Amino acid sequence: MSALVPLLVTLPLLGAAVALIFGRRRRIQVGVSIVTLTATLVIAAVLLNVINATGVPIAVSVGGWPIPFGIVLYVDRLAALLVVVSSVVLLAVLLFSVGQGAADGDDETPVSIFHPSYLILSAGIFNAFIAGDLFNLYVGFEILLVASYVLITLGSTESRIRTGVVYIVVSLVSSILFLSAIAAIYGALGTVNMVQLSQRMTELPQETQLVLHLLLLLAFSIKAAVFPLSFWLPDSYPTAPAPVTAVFAGLLTKVGVYAIIRTETEIFQDNDVNTLLLIVALATMIVGVLGAVAQAELKRILSFTLVSHIGYMIFGLAIATPAAVGATIYYIVHHIVVQTTLFLAVGLVERRAGSTSILKVKGLMRAAPLLAVLYFIPAINLGGLPPFSGFIGKYALFDAAADEGTPLMYVLIVAGIITSLLTLYALMRAWNLSFWREKDEIGEGENETDSRIAYLGDAEGADVQTEKRVIPRIMTTATAGMVAVTVALTVFAGPLYDLCAAIGESLLQPVTISQLEQEVQ
Repeated sequence: MSALVPLLVTLPLLGAAVALIFGRRRRIQVGVSIVTLTATLVIAAVLLNVINATGVPIAVSVGGWPIPFGIVLYVDRLAALLVVVSSVVLLAVLLFSVGQGAADGDDETPVSIFHPSYLILSAGIFNAFIAGDLFNLYVGFEILLVASYVLITLGSTESRIRTGVVYIVVSLVSSILFLSAIAAIYGALGTVNMVQLSQRMTELPQETQLVLHLLLLLAFSIKAAVFPLSFWLPDSYPTAPAPVTAVFAGLLTKVGVYAIIRTETEIFQDNDVNTLLLIVALATMIVGVLGAVAQAELKRILSFTLVSHIGYMIFGLAIATPAAVGATIYYIVHHIVVQTTLFLAVGLVERRAGSTSILKVKGLMRAAPLLAVLYFIPAINLGGLPPFSGFIGKYALFDAAADEGTPLMYVLIVAGIITSLLTLYALMRAWNLSFWREKDEIGEGENETDSRIAYLGDAEGADVQTEKRVIPRIMTTATAGMVAVTVALTVFAGPLYDLCAAIGESLLQPVTISQLEQEVQ
C-alpha cells in the first residue's frame, strides 16, 4: 500500500505534463485530466478503506532518507478522507468545465492552459493533505497557489487581473509568514517534522511556543479566510470563471483549515489559544453572514457565506474535545461538497439568465425548473435545515459545545444558530427572487417587491450583466451529480460520522516518533 501514497501527488503532476505537451489537442487533454483524477480517486479510496480497517496510518519516507532528513508523506484517516472528497469535487468540476469549454471555446477557460494548471492545483492540494512535515506542507501550498494564480486570471479581463493581483499579494504575504515560522521553528528545535515537533515543542518556554504558535496561526488564517483576514476573498472568487470559483470555494480555504487542525492538534496541544479561537470563530460567523445578507449578487452572497461557515470549523476545533473535532471534520466534508455544488448551480444560473444579480434574474422556475431544484437542495442544506448534513454537522458542534457548558460556549451556540438562520434567509431570498418572481410581474406587487430589496441597489455587483448562453448537458449532469453527493452525505451520515468521530479521537492522541518510524515504509 505504501507504493500508492506518492502516486497521489505524482499522478496529477505527470498528467499536467502530458496535458501541456498536447496543448492543442483538446480531446487528449480532457481524457488525460479525467483519467488522472479518476485514478487518484480510486487510489485514495483504497487507502482510506485500508487505513480505516486497520487503524494504522501509512507513512512513506521519500527517497529512503531517515527521519527527519527526508520528506515523509503521511496518510492517516483524515488525510485519506479529505483526498477522497477533494478528488470527487475536482472530478465533478472538471466535467463541468469540459462542458463550458466545449460550448464557449477558449473565451472563459483556455483549454491549453486550464488543464495543466488544474492538475497542478490538484497535486498541490493532495500534497498539502499528506505532508508529514511543515516544509512539505509549505511546498504543497506553493504548488496550488502558483496554479491558482493562473486559474483566477483566466480570460485576462480587467476585473480578473485586478482581483488576481490582490489574491497574489495576500497569498505571498501568507507564504512569507509561513516560511518565517518554519525557519524560526527549525532554528529552535532542529526539525520541521510534525511528529517530532509535537514532542520537542514542550522543551521551549511557553512564551516562545506562543510566538511560534501565533505566527503559524496567522499564516494559515489568511489562507483559510478567517476574520479579520478574510477581506480578500469576497472580491477575488466571484470574478473567476464558474468552475474555477467552484473549486476555489470548495477546497482552497479548507486546505488552510486543515493546516490549522494539524497545528492545533499535533504541535501545540500544550500551548492552546482556544479562547482566542472561539472569539475569532464568533466574529467570522457573524461578520461573514451579515456580509452575505447585504449582497445582491449570487456569487458574492456565496463568498460571504463561505467566510461565515469557516467560523463553524474554527469553533469546533477550539472546543478541543474528540467529539468536537470529529464534528468539525464532518462539517468540513459537508461544506466542501455543498459549497462547490452551490457555485456550480450559480454558474448555470449565470448562463441561463445572463446575470447573477438577484435584482435582475427572474422567472427561472418556469423557464428552468431543474435548475431551481439544483440550487434549492444545496441551499437549504447549507442553511442547516433538517435532516440534511448541514443540520447534522451543526447539531454535533452545538452538542459538543453544550457539553463544555461555559458561558462563551453558549454565546457561540446562539451565534451559530443566528448565522444558520441568516444563511438560510440570504439563500432563500435569492431563490425566491430569481426563481419564483415572474418576468411579467407588473403593478403594485412588483413595486412592493422592489421596495423590499431597494437597499440592495447600491451593493457590489447589483448591476452585473453577462451574455445568455446555452447550458450543455454535461454541465447540468456534473451539477446534478454533486447535488446527489450532497444528499448522500445525509443518507450515509451514520458511517461517515463514525469515521469522523474516530478521526477526532486519533487527532487528540498524537503519534510518537517511534510509532512513526515503525510506520515508515
